[in-house]
Amino acid sequence: MVQRPEFYLISMAAELLEMHPQTLRKYERLGLVRPHRAAGSMRVYTREELDRLRMIKALVEGAGINLAGVQRLLSISDVAARIRPLVDRRTRRQARSQAQLERAVDELLDLLGMDR
Repeated sequence: MVQRPEFYLISMAAELLEMHPQTLRKYERLGLVRPHRAAGSMRVYTREELDRLRMIKALVEGAGINLAGVQRLLSISDVAARIRPLVDRRTRRQARSQAQLERAVDELLDLLGMDR
């Protein structure tokens, strides 16, 4: 089995994603991704960040969603990801998890522009 690297420099990431490196820099400036920095401030992307970039590309190119919409969807996705483990642990640590869950749901509703 071929072992894939864990980290990718911007040039390799751009090639794998069939995107221009400048597009990756733009997405970083907008806060859509946060690559790590290696010596000399070189951007280093993880597999998870590549997956996130693939999702961004699909939303922009495949679904025709603008970058503001992508930012909103990614924020919602991030909050939902934080909610999932709180729900799983809810029965073990009821009171603390309940408060965390309520804050996360409130944040999600705010992102969706919905009343509580």
